[in-house]
Amino acid sequence: MTRAQVVLRHAALSDAPFLVDLWEQACRRADRHEQVADLEAVIKTALESAEQRLLIAEHDGAPAGAVLLRLSTVTPMNPEPCLQVLSPHVTPAMRRKGIGRILMEAAAMYADELGVGHLATAVDTGSRDANRFMARLGLGPQATLRVAPLAIVQSKVGQSKSGVCAPGRAPAGRQLGQILAARRSMRRTSPAAPSRPSSARDARS
Repeated sequence: MTRAQVVLRHAALSDAPFLVDLWEQACRRADRHEQVADLEAVIKTALESAEQRLLIAEHDGAPAGAVLLRLSTVTPMNPEPCLQVLSPHVTPAMRRKGIGRILMEAAAMYADELGVGHLATAVDTGSRDANRFMARLGLGPQATLRVAPLAIVQSKVGQSKSGVCAPGRAPAGRQLGQILAARRSMRRTSPAAPSRPSSARDARS
């Protein structure tokens, strides 16, 4: 296959079923109808936005890969512009034929068009080929994205025992400490109890 046989185009709504199959691991867990609807929404957003592109790579008229490009920042704390290269995937039958590199070339061209100086992408930690491919293109690891169901994290951190509470509300332990401190302060500021006459003390001694 020569590179001239690969054509890039903007995704259309009719590409949604293909993208569901291609990005199966990235889609939410739902029935196929809902997944297709999700991807249709992504396609619509990309078509209407000047800061997003969803590109389909075709070989001999058949879709062979895709990538979602989105303008963002390096992090919420670092406002420097960065182009997110999301899910640059190629169908298994078309891998190792240069299509992945063409998708990344398109990402670099789009970043240059936007005047963005950095690209960022996420790669499956278990995919040695994908990680090596990105490393060859100069993309080094900066962080590891970790995801887990809320219930699992709650069970691990012991939320009910940590004393952590919602903003604006004091933990139960802190509330008790405040109550005790207030009582001690009241005792210190209250008038002293009158002492008994010395005669009474002497009578009991």
